[in-house]
Amino acid sequence: MAFTNYFYNSLTKKYVTLFGTYFNKLTVKRYDETGATVQTIVVPISYGPYQKFLARITQDPKLDKKAAIVLPRMAFEITNISYDGPRKLTSSKRIQSNPDDEELQDFVYTGTPYNIEFNLYVMSKYSEDDVQIMEQILPFFQPEWTSSVKLMPNIDAFDIPLVLNGNSMEDTYEGNFEERRAIIRTYSFTMKAWYFGPTRRKQLIKFIDVQFTNRMSS
Repeated sequence: MAFTNYFYNSLTKKYVTLFGTYFNKLTVKRYDETGATVQTIVVPISYGPYQKFLARITQDPKLDKKAAIVLPRMAFEITNISYDGPRKLTSSKRIQSNPDDEELQDFVYTGTPYNIEFNLYVMSKYSEDDVQIMEQILPFFQPEWTSSVKLMPNIDAFDIPLVLNGNSMEDTYEGNFEERRAIIRTYSFTMKAWYFGPTRRKQLIKFIDVQFTNRMSS
């Protein structure tokens, strides 16, 4: 079969890394009564479901253990990968590389379009932290943000749109005063990704010999 030979392009790993880099510099500031900044926090982000972070808070509400979870923090995960038929291109089209060899050239066939669904979870203790993070995200998605990404070696970069579908908020503060509050805002995104087969190699065509004949029909 055509896909029995091993190949691995690490594309899913690259898409996860790309998604994480969008949000790895978000900052929250705390102010005193005079409006002066008293604390600046770079919000940490990691891959994984938010439930495990929420369980950590529930098991240690005072967060006085060594492995304490500090809020705010963010987590994200892939929730679904689905085929995107309307973006399908001709399968026989070749995407060629910039040749680094005088005799050979790498190429791949047109990729297969897939939508990768991501959820970004923002966990905050204070509503002010939550809205600060939200206002650093929403202005850049109208409703998408497109980045040019180098997916394959020696192949030109591809434009990868990330679409913001919406967001929702959940406040877990529903019990007594001993329970720790956690505001969880979930942002849902769709990344317009491509998956490619193995890189192939062919010889460069340097010369073409063409002969013309002029035949008069009788």
